[in-house]
Order: sequence, then C-alpha cells, then structure tokens
Amino acid sequence: MSSWDSGFRGKLGQGMSHTPSFGGAVSFFRTPFRANLSNVDLAVTGVPLDIATTNRSGARLGPRAIRNASLSLAWERPWPWKQDPFAALHVADYGDCELTSENLLNISHIESHIASIVNAGVAALILGGDHFISYPSLRAHAAVHGPISLIHFDAHTDTWPSNSGDVNHGTMFYHAAQEGIINPASSTQIGIRTTNDDTLGFHILSAADVHQTSGKHIANLILERAKDSPVYITVDIDCLDPAFAPGTGTPVPGGLSTFQILSIIRELIGINLVGMDIVEVAPAYDHAEITALAAAQIAIELLCLYAESRQSATHT
Repeated sequence: MSSWDSGFRGKLGQGMSHTPSFGGAVSFFRTPFRANLSNVDLAVTGVPLDIATTNRSGARLGPRAIRNASLSLAWERPWPWKQDPFAALHVADYGDCELTSENLLNISHIESHIASIVNAGVAALILGGDHFISYPSLRAHAAVHGPISLIHFDAHTDTWPSNSGDVNHGTMFYHAAQEGIINPASSTQIGIRTTNDDTLGFHILSAADVHQTSGKHIANLILERAKDSPVYITVDIDCLDPAFAPGTGTPVPGGLSTFQILSIIRELIGINLVGMDIVEVAPAYDHAEITALAAAQIAIELLCLYAESRQSATHT
C-alpha cells in the first residue's frame, strides 16, 4: 500500500520509485507531495492555464497528463545519465498553481506562486499549461537571478509585438525582452519553422538547422552564447514534429524528433540552469499518450541536466 502511494508517503532523496503505474497517487515520477519547501532542492509544479492559446485549447490538462505519463517511466535511472536525479536531489511535487475565476487573468498570481519556490532557494520545473506561463515564471526568476538567458525550443518565436495588456502565448517573449527580463544576445531559439522577420536579437536555430547537424553541435552553439549567465530552458512541445507530438494546440509539420531534442539536452551539461518549463501539451488531441510521454521524458531529462550541471559546478 505505502509503495503505491509514495506521492503521500515517499521520502525526499529516495531515488526512482519502481511501482506499478496503474495505481497510487499521481505525483510527478512518484515524487512526494510537499507544501513545505524546507529541505527541497527542486519543486515540480503545474500551471493549468490555456486562456492565452490562439488555436486549439486544452493545455490546461497538460500538467495532469504529464504527471500521469511519468508513472510509466518512473522505474529506473534515466538512460544514459550517470545518476538518479531523485537520489542526487530532493525533488518534491509542489502541486499546481490555484487558478480561479477571480485570478485567472492575473499575471502576478502565477508569478507569486513561482516566486514562492524561487525565493525559498529552490529550483522550479514548471508543467504547462499554454506557453504564456513562461512570462510570469521568467519574471519570478529574473527577480532573483537578474536578466536570464533563454533556451527556447519551439516551432514559433513567440516574439510578436503586442499591447502590454495582451494575454497571448505568441507575445510573451517580446514583453520579456522589452522589460529586460531576458537577454536576447545570450539566448537561443531552437526548432523554429514559422515566419517572424524581427528576431529581437535572439539567435535562431531553425528546425532545418537541427536536421542538418548533430545535437552536440547545436548544444555547443547554445553554450557559447549563454556562457556562465543564468539560464532558463523552456520547451514548447510543438517544437517536435506532429508525428512525435500530435497532442498540442498549434502543431507545425517539419519539426524535431524526440531523439533530436533529447540529444541536445544531454550535451548541455555545465550550463548555469536556474529554471525550466515544458508547456502546450493538450491531451485531447493526443494519441496513445505519445505527446504526454514525450513531455514527461523531456522533463525528467531536464531534471537530470540540472542535477549533473549542479554537480559539475560544485566540483569546479
């Protein structure tokens, strides 16, 4: 009984929990739920918002779908990483940002939720939700770390100009750049395959660029640009080709394979990673959990990257 409910009864730092995926509490990779962040290194939290979508809605169910898909992957150390991130780190599932009719459009409400993690000295892995949630998350992170270098996997640049009051999942990085929250000169966007002539100074690595070279080469270009600056990784699941991620609101053919994005992430060890999110999983359009599984795998590999990079920084 207790092994199935490790979300309620599990211990921080216990490592991967090898239990059947069909029962028990649905926490992220069976990590223990915590409302208190003392003794926690990294908190996983969901932001079930999709009112900023411009095509198909449904990403509000993304955090739940990613958690559920993660259960079938939570049985051994992720290959090919050297350590179990749940043994190397104290990782907790912090639940979801509570969104009600009163605060649904309140950017500061989401920012405050994420700030409650970051201000406690805890790293955050955020599950979306539509991509707009990255904006309040970046505001919370920049308040602690200063201007952020953004590593952005997406089919779209999300830097289209808009009025400051707009809530739109295609404009948030325009606002973030204008406010100085992120530094385009040290940032890279990967997988882009839609037209936006004004790059705002971001380095663009299109999907075609990724297809024509190796993950290691792409990672080296990212690392050269970011250097030692604080880095936030954001993954819009539509960076993947619809063959690998059909369950998303704005799919674009010609994207990355799951292997390609994972091969890039695995080569980013040593980066100064301070925060991360994965967004735009819309399970209503998914098939056989293909998209949710891809998102859960990307999420756990981001956790592995954080653990390895933190260990690398400690030993230098």
